[in-house]
Amino acid sequence: MSTSAPRTAAVHRVTSESTVELELNLDGTGTSRIDTSVPFFDHMLTAFAKHSLTDLTVRASGDTDIDAHHTVEDISIVLGQAIRTALGDKAGISRYGDALVPLDEALAQAVVDISGRPYLVHAGEPAGFEHHLIGGHFTGSLVRHTFEAISFHAGLTVHVTVLAGRDPHHIAEAEYKAFARAFRQAKALDPLVQGIPSTKGAL
Repeated sequence: MSTSAPRTAAVHRVTSESTVELELNLDGTGTSRIDTSVPFFDHMLTAFAKHSLTDLTVRASGDTDIDAHHTVEDISIVLGQAIRTALGDKAGISRYGDALVPLDEALAQAVVDISGRPYLVHAGEPAGFEHHLIGGHFTGSLVRHTFEAISFHAGLTVHVTVLAGRDPHHIAEAEYKAFARAFRQAKALDPLVQGIPSTKGAL
């Protein structure tokens, strides 16, 4: 895929636990249509689309009567797969992004490298955050889990660090927005970049 080709992807995934249909455009304006059956995750994906300037449509259903885990995990897998497909050969991209985002008392930093090497470093969430139910459906542990799935399936190196925060909603939202802003920088086409931004010649 050349830098002049549309950076879009559509992925449809069906398992015994969930059904996910996802479409994205990396060169969009941040518009989104999100219906995951997990309201707080709808909120986070809407924020991701808006702040990464990625047009995103997600329709998903799953066994949320058991737990939101399977549905959120499968959406994150599909989102990572779609990002990887839409990036193509990665020619002309900035590759790196870094963002520091506050939400009231919460502060999160994300650093993204579109490296082709999946890796996540995630730190700083307060003790007990992983057990907290946000919006009655979304467990705090799913924040890290979504970043793991996206990073692995998109081929991203991602560092997310919570630097401050008390309210679980604020902490989670600051993390997703920081990731979105860092990804926005990394995926951006840079007119000064000739070819693939790696001395190896491939990402």
